Amino acid sequence: MIKYILKRLMYILLALFVIVTATFFLLRVAPGNPFASERNFPPQIEEKLNETYGLNNPWYIQYKDYLIDAATFDFGESMKYKARSTNDMIAEGFPVSLTLGIEAMLLAIGFGVLIGVVAALYHNRFPDYLATTFAVLGISVPSFILAGLMQYFLAYKLQLFPISGWKGFTYSILPALAIAFSHMGFIAKLTRSSMLEQNNSDYVKMARAKGIGKWTVVFRHTLRNALLPVVTYLGPLTAGVVTGSFIVEQIFAVPGLGKHFVQSITNRDYTVVMGTTVFYAIILLFAVFIVDILYSVIDPRIRLKGAKK
Repeated sequence: MIKYILKRLMYILLALFVIVTATFFLLRVAPGNPFASERNFPPQIEEKLNETYGLNNPWYIQYKDYLIDAATFDFGESMKYKARSTNDMIAEGFPVSLTLGIEAMLLAIGFGVLIGVVAALYHNRFPDYLATTFAVLGISVPSFILAGLMQYFLAYKLQLFPISGWKGFTYSILPALAIAFSHMGFIAKLTRSSMLEQNNSDYVKMARAKGIGKWTVVFRHTLRNALLPVVTYLGPLTAGVVTGSFIVEQIFAVPGLGKHFVQSITNRDYTVVMGTTVFYAIILLFAVFIVDILYSVIDPRIRLKGAKK
């Protein structure tokens, strides 16, 4: 186990290096610069700003400096917001995005597993058809379209929820649902397929032959094994929740990290773009790492590659 963990940590460091490098050079080769939109700037002031932020240095000097800063988690000062560091913006926006992301993940996993279990238990009957339709709709409708529809009908027309902002729990319900809906549908389909496979296994047939109730068989026998595909999906789910929150946070005016990320791309704010990219990359890579470890917890029969046998 220790050997496997160390090996995966090395892969994480390598992946982070590739992400940092790719982000740095993609931003540098893109046309324009952070101060191109400031048309009132005299050339002398723009030159001074470029010198202050090191944009006049050769690319390899800028690259070396950024690698050192990223390794020490010092992402520098924002090029568009005076006296604001990238670290401060991450510290300010991430708790909001984390709250929204956890809520969306709980909704997606909880309702997705429940819908999948009900669909499998009532296979080829009305609950199964209803659950399948729900899952297909969830997978098909993008989160930003669903966010707009929810905002219009549930918030504006019916006035059941606030339209936008972040002033309490009720403000998080619609954006969390918008993010969770598509993942909920995918998890429901995964759970349904896995449950149907488990229901045809010998140990489930034996349990039913002993007269054990339907729901007892589900919770004691089939669900644990059926959750393995869902655990596999936790890594992509984390990525989907994180990236899906960017536009949803903009639509609902949620002051999260996604808002800063989108604005930094629009403003060509190099330091904020690279800082938030590295920060999100760390979260996603460690999420995938934790999912791999969870395999052995849910099913001890699974041996991690590199663990002692």
